[in-house]
Amino acid sequence: MPSRTVGLAGTWVRRAALVCIVIVAPVTAQQTREQLAQRLPADFSGAQAERDTRQFLAAPGFAQAQVATNPRAADATPVGERVCVACHQLESEHFTHTLHALGLYAAAKSDPTIPVCETCHGAGSAHAKNPAGAGLIIGYTRSSATPVAEQTGICLGCHQGGAREHWAGSIHQRNDLSCSDCHNPMAKFSADGLLARRSINDTCAQCHNDVRQQFGRRSHMPLNEGQMSCVDCHNPHGSLTTPLLKTTTVNETCYQCHAEKRGPFLFEHAPVRESCLNCHTPHGSNQHALLVAPMPFLCQQCHSQLGHPNDLQTPASLASGAHPDERLIGRACLTCHAQVHGSNAPSGPKFHE
Repeated sequence: MPSRTVGLAGTWVRRAALVCIVIVAPVTAQQTREQLAQRLPADFSGAQAERDTRQFLAAPGFAQAQVATNPRAADATPVGERVCVACHQLESEHFTHTLHALGLYAAAKSDPTIPVCETCHGAGSAHAKNPAGAGLIIGYTRSSATPVAEQTGICLGCHQGGAREHWAGSIHQRNDLSCSDCHNPMAKFSADGLLARRSINDTCAQCHNDVRQQFGRRSHMPLNEGQMSCVDCHNPHGSLTTPLLKTTTVNETCYQCHAEKRGPFLFEHAPVRESCLNCHTPHGSNQHALLVAPMPFLCQQCHSQLGHPNDLQTPASLASGAHPDERLIGRACLTCHAQVHGSNAPSGPKFHE
């Protein structure tokens, strides 16, 4: 079928056998404001319409920013960003490169009444008169006079819900952690998340250094290789589970990557269904496949009765021992019971296949 070009009121449409391409002129910000103004009620004045459309076009979330409340300086009044920068020039230079700065500057440019520094730090007049006065400005450090609960409450004023839905009552909240212990909104140290360190793993390792050390063992999750991070399994802002898992159970978390172990199986292995942690340690192990104990001693924790295949094996049965036993060499129990997580073979009640 031959193609032809048709002009339609400034918009060109090329029609072909199977292709239709439409090129539309971009809509300008002024045109968008005019379209929004037409949707407003007729009794709105021109100034009101302009103000509402301006707020709509401001940075999402930041357009509703307000001066934070500081109970220790209840009579303080806002002074504006320029007064803050007069003393805090270095902090301002660091802050300029952050996501909060981009959003607040965009919102303030659209609506000059929106605060920048005082959105988080509260009204600054009392602090400007007495810079050394404790608590006259909201601080986000351990040495500040602002309680941790108040610091966190101000952050949650904008970041409520979502991944932080279960923050209240979580292990981090009960241990009096502040948002600023893990995040630094005043500088861009990380690629995303405004973290206090360059990565999620480094941030978590500030407290969980013992767990970080486990990733250096012979068999470990590929965290050091950059293929995963702590938040792939955990939600640091709160969860329904004790170890802050992103799912309801340990097994469901493991199945996110190890879907082939989910089943259902014709013949199931009870310890596997109960918890993956019965046999595996999640962060790192010096045993094969993150096992909590070497084979076959791991299996013997449950299968310890006498008689094959469950006669007790000891180090003397190793290849270098006094009584070498082939069942302790190589893959041990897995040499025969290869489908230890479960089997769908009709002849597999012993997990042979």
